[in-house]
Amino acid sequence: MTNEEVIDLLRQAYSDEMETVMNYLTNAIVLEGVSAEEVKESLRADAEQEELQHAQMLGERLKQLDARPPASMEFDPHQKSLQPPEDPGDVLSVIDGVIEAENSAIETYRKLITAAEEADDPVTEDLAVTILADEEAHRAEFKGFRREYT
Repeated sequence: MTNEEVIDLLRQAYSDEMETVMNYLTNAIVLEGVSAEEVKESLRADAEQEELQHAQMLGERLKQLDARPPASMEFDPHQKSLQPPEDPGDVLSVIDGVIEAENSAIETYRKLITAAEEADDPVTEDLAVTILADEEAHRAEFKGFRREYT
């Protein structure tokens, strides 16, 4: 893999993290019901504490590589499963959307790890491994929520 492929994957990951922040916050706002509270708190905390931090780290790495993170006019959303449900009490659809988004993020970070390794870029590889661990932990948390709902 080339340095350009690493940059492309970093830009994709940055966009995905920003989209995730938007969708997690929106779902944390619109979900309703007693059973939604724990999920809402997790979404809010993850958006504010992890996903935004991931985007910042990815953006900084892009800058270090003489590239820049994408801005809103370059944004191509694709998290259809994370759109807020019509029924604000449909917590299960949000849980499933989070799991799908985390699976996608995990796939992207695994690709980034491989690309960075092949491009002899241990800094990006380390960053991707760190973020991958966070994404896997968040997926495990939401799989636990899923088990509670079924």
